[in-house]
Amino acid sequence: MATIIPISPVTESTSLPQNVEAEAAMLGAMMIDNRLADDLIDKLEPEHFFEPLHGRIFAAIKTARAADMLATPVTLRPMFESDAGMRELGGPAYLAQLTGSGAGLIGARQFAQQIYDLAMLRTLVTVGRGLVERAMDTSEEVNPRAQIEAAEEELFKVAADGGTESAVKTFAQATTMAVKMAQRALNSGGHLSGITTGLDSVNSKIGGMHNSDLMILAGRPGMGKTSLATNIAFNAAQRYMRDRADGIEHSASMGAKVAFFSLEMSADQLATRILAEQARISSEALRMGKISRAEFNQLAAAAADLENLPLFIDDTAGLTIGGLHTRMRRLQRRHNNEIGLVIIDYLQLLTGSAKASGDGRVQEISEISRGLKTLAKDMNVPVMALSQLSRQVESREDKRPQLSDLRESGSIEQDADIVMFVFREDYYVAAKEPKRPTEGDNAKTFEDHAQWATDMERVFGLAELIIAKQRHGATGKVLLKFEPSVTRFSDLDVAGY
Repeated sequence: MATIIPISPVTESTSLPQNVEAEAAMLGAMMIDNRLADDLIDKLEPEHFFEPLHGRIFAAIKTARAADMLATPVTLRPMFESDAGMRELGGPAYLAQLTGSGAGLIGARQFAQQIYDLAMLRTLVTVGRGLVERAMDTSEEVNPRAQIEAAEEELFKVAADGGTESAVKTFAQATTMAVKMAQRALNSGGHLSGITTGLDSVNSKIGGMHNSDLMILAGRPGMGKTSLATNIAFNAAQRYMRDRADGIEHSASMGAKVAFFSLEMSADQLATRILAEQARISSEALRMGKISRAEFNQLAAAAADLENLPLFIDDTAGLTIGGLHTRMRRLQRRHNNEIGLVIIDYLQLLTGSAKASGDGRVQEISEISRGLKTLAKDMNVPVMALSQLSRQVESREDKRPQLSDLRESGSIEQDADIVMFVFREDYYVAAKEPKRPTEGDNAKTFEDHAQWATDMERVFGLAELIIAKQRHGATGKVLLKFEPSVTRFSDLDVAGY
């Protein structure tokens, strides 16, 4: 039985980490030498100061320098004539007092780092206090796991704060990364600089799936977007496994370990689909047990081949965007930061924060799409999110989707780096099958059905992947082969069509 350790709650009287003298010395130095101010204003924010007045002075210096004005006690004085906090310290003359000693000029950068570090410690105290208070409060539904996820999210925000400086790269660093990407594409045969989709025609169009990109894969129900996503997940994971077996380093692999967040289907349903695709057995027949002994042996062989496939499925229902971030970070830690592709099926089943939910569904979807783009950038991996389309597609003569059909929010289109639509004309042609002719029917009935059969033969097994938006390249479409019995997409032999 676990030992329960009593926690002493942080009381209001507890002294929070702070150094007001360092704040004053740094502000004085910034007003004496505005070059220091220009160097330090991007490293801190007003809320990092323990003394609220110091935060307001810092904000005033930042505003002045942004407008290319001198920031001195004289130029800042008008901004503080009516400041109540300043009056308590003797009025605007306090600004001149801050510059009275030049001691801060020597250690200004060290003071800035200390102010930031102490602000982080105060934030940790606040997070810890909130965690203790929520854990002690049993008046509402007790959900420890949700509280843990919320605490992890808050801690991540503390860790991510102040990451701007480290994100700044020199042009030399940026060009080195660009050259590495070009070399990768060259080594792959000239068309793949990111993670492979396993479909050469798609790789040629988009160059593979690139780190920090948010990709939206959308389509109406029945188009096969989940099938395409599972095909891509399998292809990327299998390529990673093959590359590692060939001695290719993780960083040089064209494949990836894949995290698949399935909010609609259970893990075993998804695994069944993938097994059926690879064993080339109808997933419907498999589910209903209508398979032969030989097909079962095929299935068992496929399962044995894939037991080490680096594809990790999380089928938690009702995930929040914050919970998704938390689970993804946890998964990355567990797998030594080697997860290289994230797939979410599907975007509209995620939920936003309670605040965003109260602002309406469109606002909530906007928060979710921004959160997915943030996830892609923070984790530096490609994120593919499946999305529904609005019903207005069905009311048009041409059923091919457009960007305006993305359901519930234009922010999905705005946040995405690539937007792809799956379209299968045979789905709509099949639905228009006229009455099957029987003996005694007139010639028109036979003609109509014969025409339909011709149309169906022309489009059967054809799928279009429409690239409607691509930040890094051209838009257009790719023709693919789709085998509905095994829900499998593959490259189309154009010569055969």
